Amino acid sequence: MIPAGAGTRITDMSAHPRHPTLPVRVGPVVIGGERPIVVQSMTNTDTADAEATAQQVRALARAGSELVRITVNSDEAAAAVPRVRERLEQMGVAVPLIGDFHFNGHKLLRAHPACAEALAKYRINPGNVGRGSKRDPQFAEMIEVACRHGKPVRIGVNWGSLDQDLLTRLMDENSRAAAPRSAQDVMRDAIVTSAVASAERARELGLPAERIVLSAKVSGVQDLIAVYRDLAARSRYPLHLGLTEAGMGSKGIVASTAALSVLLQEGIGDTIRVSLTPEPGGDRTREVIVAQEILQSLGLRAFMPMVVACPGCGRTTSTYFQQLAQSIEAHIRRRMPEWQQHYEGVEDMTVAVMGCVVNGPGESKHASIGISLPGTGERPVAPVYEDGEKTVTLKGERIAEEFQELVERYVQRRFARRSAA
Repeated sequence: MIPAGAGTRITDMSAHPRHPTLPVRVGPVVIGGERPIVVQSMTNTDTADAEATAQQVRALARAGSELVRITVNSDEAAAAVPRVRERLEQMGVAVPLIGDFHFNGHKLLRAHPACAEALAKYRINPGNVGRGSKRDPQFAEMIEVACRHGKPVRIGVNWGSLDQDLLTRLMDENSRAAAPRSAQDVMRDAIVTSAVASAERARELGLPAERIVLSAKVSGVQDLIAVYRDLAARSRYPLHLGLTEAGMGSKGIVASTAALSVLLQEGIGDTIRVSLTPEPGGDRTREVIVAQEILQSLGLRAFMPMVVACPGCGRTTSTYFQQLAQSIEAHIRRRMPEWQQHYEGVEDMTVAVMGCVVNGPGESKHASIGISLPGTGERPVAPVYEDGEKTVTLKGERIAEEFQELVERYVQRRFARRSAA
């Protein structure tokens, strides 16, 4: 069974006061209020392929995604959503599914009530619900479906599909002002205004405030920070953070980390997604891991034991410590689903893999369990420390395997077993 949010916990939040928001329940997950910040991701499969979509949702949930968004863009996709949910239940995956609707969401929700019921939340983009006279009635129809089925809604504004009528009106008003603002400032204001006004309209239509989440995604770091600061000041709805179209590889990771870390440190944000473009054939779960690492590095959540490893220098001409650090991190990530089921607090473990005598023993003593490998010209022995005390010295060809076994035994001995209930 892969329950939503299993095995993760919030750390001491006294140093991170949160922007006050209303709690919103999404299936078994609650976002907002004083709850832990939730990690979200999105599939890139064709939702009409129910099996492929279910398998990717399962992989994302297993990686730690607590909410998963799926595209609902056609009758075939909408018809497949209940099958995706059923297949996930067969696989023991309880992660809530969020339906991502654009352009024709009102038609799909009306034509496929089973889809509307199977989803735990709807994402509506107010810039894409319709143009002109169609916008308000089509937005209203989607909100009415959410009310009828008791579902929360994320009103997600994106500057790539911003309501052009609203933007034009604000630009015209700005041009007539005695001291006009920059076009960038007006754009930012239009994004926030669209989100807040749409939320208020949803409430007028009967959607309770406790079922509304807002997002306002842009692709520039400074724009994102400015927009969310304004949005947090103007509302108490839970906020979903994400730098849209962040990009590939290190660029996407660095940009997302830079933007989200500033806001999270200021107490802004209740759910996050890192919108990475995968390498061709790349693993979609990478975005989940990066989101977890951002939260854990800030001390906001504990997901995974931290592996501390030195960067290497002239004292560490061997790559052995790098290989060992990589294998230990892979081993921990592989073992975590089982450890989380059986051991309390294993997320707090730190493992040090150091490459020479300069900082190796000290860092190893500070870790839960650590090993100090020999550097260039040092004795070919590797002392191991557990909870600050030296316990054994490894040597020979099986240092990696023996240290991995020591980590396993440390987990079994150090962390309390979860009750069977």
